[in-house]
Amino acid sequence: MPESHTALGILVGCTATGKTAVANEIARQTGAWVLSADSMLVYRGMDIGTAKPTPSELLGLTVFGMDLADPEEAFSVGAWLEHARTAFAAAEAAGRDLIVAGGTGLYVNSLLTGIDAPPADPELRARLTAELERDGAEALRLRAERLSPGSTTLLERGNDRRLIRLLECLESSFVPLRKYATLKTQPVVGLSFDREALQRRIEQRARAMFGQGLVDEVSRLRKECPGFETSTAGKGIGYAEALAVLDGTMTQEQAIERTIIRTRQLAKRQTTWWRNQLTVEWIPGPVDASEVPAVAEKVLAFWRNHERTRLSF
Repeated sequence: MPESHTALGILVGCTATGKTAVANEIARQTGAWVLSADSMLVYRGMDIGTAKPTPSELLGLTVFGMDLADPEEAFSVGAWLEHARTAFAAAEAAGRDLIVAGGTGLYVNSLLTGIDAPPADPELRARLTAELERDGAEALRLRAERLSPGSTTLLERGNDRRLIRLLECLESSFVPLRKYATLKTQPVVGLSFDREALQRRIEQRARAMFGQGLVDEVSRLRKECPGFETSTAGKGIGYAEALAVLDGTMTQEQAIERTIIRTRQLAKRQTTWWRNQLTVEWIPGPVDASEVPAVAEKVLAFWRNHERTRLSF
């Protein structure tokens, strides 16, 4: 029988809105632990390009959901859910609240609805890969939409690996993906900025990442992780562009501009998903570090004034 758990609160929003900083601040204030719901933070060694919190930023905190897989490994929502179960069990055993914070809609969706993902099926994957080569990505995307309307909203066009994985789930009787409507009663807080402010933040973040040594990080990953270049992680925003710099097919400035464009596109997809799939209490995000405590207090006040979200595994 599924176990029932509670979270102190769930904090969402698109990229570059300050979710991690605010969640960590609340954790410091309350003694809660944090579960990251970010599909890129799961990869070890991918730090700069994912804006992963530094060891000094995590000092004194207990955070789950980061550094779970090597960059060349496949990592599924099912694997994340297994880790989430561990996080909730550990927090309850220690008498701690747990904060869920992140921008990966499928992770949050799977947590709230108890979705689980089937294990990879090599035979089905081979068939879908052959169909992709024969019929093209758009044909597979349309099929996924017929099976589960809205399921491709967060898939970046060109990310064929995730499209194939989605179809694996759908064609393996992965029925819960169709149950987005059940989320509309769940109270969730989201951080937001107006469009121009968010675009400025995205540009500042992209330039900072390259300035902090993203190309060097990718050079190291290429040497240490066979298969990184062709993996889902290697095609991530900023990482594919850094690889292009190393290969000489882009200048660093071109790579930065391309990263900015892809990040803005991601933010648009994320914003659309949150607005259509969840009932979210939107709060302006922190403009800088000095505003993080005030925003954290607003988020915490909302959580305390609402019934805790019940989560079943």
